[in-house]
Amino acid sequence: MTTSPIPSHQPHPNHDRGLEFDLSTLLSRRRTLGVLLGAGTAAALAACTPGTGTDGGASATPSGAASASTTAASPSAAASPTVTRAFAECGVEFPKETAGPFPGDGSNGPNALEASGVVRRDITSSFGTSTTKAGGVLLTVTLTLLDGSTKNGANGCAPLAGAAVYAWHCDREGRYSMYEPGVENENYLRGVQEADANGQLSFTTIFPGAYNGRWPHIHFEVFESMSNATKAGQLLAVSQIALTEAACKDVYASAGYETSARNFPRTTLKSDSVFRDDGGIYQLATMSGSASAGYAATLNVTV
Repeated sequence: MTTSPIPSHQPHPNHDRGLEFDLSTLLSRRRTLGVLLGAGTAAALAACTPGTGTDGGASATPSGAASASTTAASPSAAASPTVTRAFAECGVEFPKETAGPFPGDGSNGPNALEASGVVRRDITSSFGTSTTKAGGVLLTVTLTLLDGSTKNGANGCAPLAGAAVYAWHCDREGRYSMYEPGVENENYLRGVQEADANGQLSFTTIFPGAYNGRWPHIHFEVFESMSNATKAGQLLAVSQIALTEAACKDVYASAGYETSARNFPRTTLKSDSVFRDDGGIYQLATMSGSASAGYAATLNVTV
């Protein structure tokens, strides 16, 4: 998609005002909101490299984008040694965060979750009446969901197989589809995936832009099942993924990210309204790749 330059993204008056603000909105739609989120230690975050089987590629290349369909591994898929280590090392509570003003989950207007086509791995394009594709550097995001209720000493956490994640983020110009001027009729960069037998799932997307007031990030919600996700049902967790400084600097030097290159230096992890409490240490993805070849981001999420 070719887009013309737009002025620097201005912070929305309700943009990421905090968890308390969002919960008051979310609870009106979801009678039970159990936000029980945790994550692996910093070592576990570094250790969680996705397996090399179906849907779990550790590297991202522009030619390797998956089709827009659900491609979860079979229940018999074997966990890689690093995924097994992630199960054993989980334990640090993952911070609860705001869903922001642009969730598209029905809590404040638009609802992508009940739309046909939202269940897909490749979220770069809109679905439904539009097929517009968001331009930008390729990014593969892989999450490993762990069941914190099964923790048992050295045995760690079991994979949260069958859970579902709804992920969304802004485009390279800092705009959120379904809400903001110019992209209000698009629904790209939003999608749902189901965790496989190892609790793992992946999204193929583009590297989000940087806008005033926020560190580059990806929003996500965890549901106990695919059925709950597509019906906007019981929510287990709400949080955000922080992207690394080195990757952001590399990507924002690329064509198309000029607005992000100007905005990025204005906010640090320590000054960010969401990540400032701990500098995003537990939400910072492990990243590999380059702007030319594409990036891969991985993270452990204990629910």
